[in-house]
Amino acid sequence: MAKASAAVILAGLAVAVAACGNAPTTSGPAASSSASSASTGGGGKTLEGVKLEVAAKWTGDEQKNFEQVLKAFTEKTGAKVTYASTGEDTGAYLGPRIQGGSPPDVAILPQPGLVQQYAKQGALKPLTDAVTKEIDTNYTPYWKDLGSADGKVYGVLIKAAHKSLVWYRTQAFQDAGVQEPATWDDLMKAAQTIADSGTAPFSLCGASAWTLTDLFENIYLSTAGPEKYDQLSKHEIPWTDPSVATALEKIAQIAGKQEFMVDGTSGTMQTDFPTCANKVFANKKSAMVIEADFVATSVAQAKGKVGEDAKAIPFPKAGDTAPVVLGGDVAVAMKDSPGAMALLEFLASKEGGEIWAKLPGYLSPNKNVSPDNYPDALTKQLGQTIVSAGDAVRYDMSDLAPSAFGGTDGKGEWKILQDFLRKPTDVKGAQAALEAEAKKAWK
Repeated sequence: MAKASAAVILAGLAVAVAACGNAPTTSGPAASSSASSASTGGGGKTLEGVKLEVAAKWTGDEQKNFEQVLKAFTEKTGAKVTYASTGEDTGAYLGPRIQGGSPPDVAILPQPGLVQQYAKQGALKPLTDAVTKEIDTNYTPYWKDLGSADGKVYGVLIKAAHKSLVWYRTQAFQDAGVQEPATWDDLMKAAQTIADSGTAPFSLCGASAWTLTDLFENIYLSTAGPEKYDQLSKHEIPWTDPSVATALEKIAQIAGKQEFMVDGTSGTMQTDFPTCANKVFANKKSAMVIEADFVATSVAQAKGKVGEDAKAIPFPKAGDTAPVVLGGDVAVAMKDSPGAMALLEFLASKEGGEIWAKLPGYLSPNKNVSPDNYPDALTKQLGQTIVSAGDAVRYDMSDLAPSAFGGTDGKGEWKILQDFLRKPTDVKGAQAALEAEAKKAWK
């Protein structure tokens, strides 16, 4: 999935910044007790001799950093942890292992939808009381719900990607004499001024449709609010709802003006990610790109410095809510073992989160992990945004949807938003098409 692939670029954030200065049936109470004492240190190295395997998609720097967290867990508990990379297609890796009866003890899933899928298959183990207590202490109820299925808690969100950002080229703003916009109206005024100065304000990634879902989600969360966002993400309200029209009309304010998009509509529809970011920072053809923290990689590749040549601002408020949309990874247990539960408790804890936060390329959804732990100014700023947003933070909507609707190239929401970019005057037509596809997907 293209979106998942892009999220891996988070590892490059470190490069950019460097360049810029109910309990399991077989484990029972003993597992809960072991997990608790292991993570609190009350019983010393209570898991000495225990071996467990963790599988996640991370490679390269992301893998090395996660292994540092696993090392800290080993030093604390005595458990020996082996890491296995699933590659980008987590389902393709885990499927045969689940069917063969040899899943890893713990798996890190790139989408909450996989929690639901594997829970229905009986492939996941409900978290112990000790792990659930750690989640209740450190996370808002929304994140607990994302890791739950049929009233049982199976997973904990341990790593986040911040998708509510607008990146801009400092020189382009200076040349046009514009300031950082705080609201959507301010953004549109700045865009017009930049266009009048001879530079296209926006570089949109029309060929990478997942970026269009990110744009829609930020506007929708801001204008409709968290409650309606939840309802739409579950298809509890139709895509023909007036709130959807409001968000699409905001997108049309950009897509309806050829001078607002570098290379116009035609060029936009042929531009993927990260080419759209390169048009801002490498080719200097445009002023802004609307995407997540991993844009920092493109800045570094263009030999720019984050905080100087390139800056990131919070997605401007289009309504009453300051939007904070996150992607992220959910840790689950696939085996009944004290070791697995102890590791999940550690990963859900403030202690585990702060060890990870000191390493590059990481953002924590744990509300008790202080942003002061982050190693650079940008990550600190993003971490503070997550904490400040509190209960208003929401997970990427398209990643919560059935993949046929929210995650398939050339189909569903991806295709319809691309079509809308080509014809931004047809709001009702786009809504009708979205609703028709949503009905199929949610059958």
